[in-house]
Amino acid sequence: MTTVGVVLAAGSGSRFGGPKAAVMWRGERLVDRAVRVLREGGCESVLVVLGAWKGEVAHARVVSNPDWASGMGSSFRVGLNALTDTAAERALITLVDLPGLTSEAVARILSTPAAAVSAAYDGVRGHPVMLARTHWTAAAQSADGDRGARVFLDALGDDLVLVEVGDVASPDDVDFVTDLPLET
Repeated sequence: MTTVGVVLAAGSGSRFGGPKAAVMWRGERLVDRAVRVLREGGCESVLVVLGAWKGEVAHARVVSNPDWASGMGSSFRVGLNALTDTAAERALITLVDLPGLTSEAVARILSTPAAAVSAAYDGVRGHPVMLARTHWTAAAQSADGDRGARVFLDALGDDLVLVEVGDVASPDDVDFVTDLPLET
């Protein structure tokens, strides 16, 4: 199955002090790290949704969200809508500010043969989320504000398969500079 990774990276990072996509951490920008992790985990290609920050991203197709200030939901819609003219059968959607996401976690999710899959950390749903093409329209239509597709995912109930990745990844996002893990 062809899976495209989608990195939501359009926000302004108001609490962080600037767009997180451009932040350097451990020798690479967070957006470049996200692309690398998705590709190493098995995504055939990656789409990055930018907005507040404009820049080039290696090894990814970049699309712009002109309505980025309205929240993550608009970026979710832009990302899925940009895939409709591709041969992709699944989209694995993640956020740019998850430095603890690993290629092992991505691979584990990709190996799950279900139409809707979410990472789980100690049983709690998190990112990334993988959706088969059959879900894209409904998920995009439900995406709103900073909730993204949460309402759609909640409505799936038991049809959303949780895949435990807490042993190989961290769900911690980065809202403030102090949230970035220190060098080890």
